[in-house]
Amino acid sequence: MPYVDSSGVKIHYHVEGDGPPLVLQHGLTNSLKNWYAYGFVEVLQKDYRLILIDARGHGRSDKPHDPDAYDLKLRVNDVLAVMDDLGVDKAHYMGYSMGGRIGFGIVMHALDRFHSLIVGGISADTPNSDVPPQERIDLLRKGMAHYVADAEAKEGTIESGRRERLLENDAEALIAATTAPRGTDGVEGLLPGLDIPCLLYCGEADGFFNGAKEAAQAIPNAVFASLPGLDHGQTSRASEQVLPHVTKFLKNVTMKVEAGI
Repeated sequence: MPYVDSSGVKIHYHVEGDGPPLVLQHGLTNSLKNWYAYGFVEVLQKDYRLILIDARGHGRSDKPHDPDAYDLKLRVNDVLAVMDDLGVDKAHYMGYSMGGRIGFGIVMHALDRFHSLIVGGISADTPNSDVPPQERIDLLRKGMAHYVADAEAKEGTIESGRRERLLENDAEALIAATTAPRGTDGVEGLLPGLDIPCLLYCGEADGFFNGAKEAAQAIPNAVFASLPGLDHGQTSRASEQVLPHVTKFLKNVTMKVEAGI
């Protein structure tokens, strides 16, 4: 299992498939395992060299307990460190929720390293109205077992694989990641000047939906995919609904990249 050092934090990653490089970055409480579990890897590896990253604080990457360790620029640098370790100069990027926020961090700090951005389940610089950060922190302080029990009380029984992945989390690391500033102050002012292809997608029952749609409207020629009936968590697992938008977008973008357009 490959790792790379990023400012003293060990970052774990996987590589699957062959083709144009595509970075996949998961959301908070998840890991790169989620992309496998819900069918994203199975489909996308047929046409792309997938670079799946365990974000700091998650999966097999190091899990600092200091909120300063989750500065958005550091998280962007984690992605670049993995790309550098693989000798990848430019890639496509797909991130969901926290991974989407890292995508907006790329807009601020590393846009020249990417051909396109796919950002799901997040707005440019507004909090989620569904789960306020303090509510999440209060739950995490009671431990991951309590966090999972609360999720089941709201959603019903969680399938065993997802339950196991949630329980693998370090609650203190997640608190630190949640406590850290969003780091996207000012990014909204950059969106009208973006000149790379962007796809934004969001479930219509997600607290981020309005903000995500507004962000897409601010980006010239951005594509926005609205997913009816899906909330934030459901969209992260809804590969059958998400992938048609993603594969169509990437096909168009990669054709233009190959043509030098």
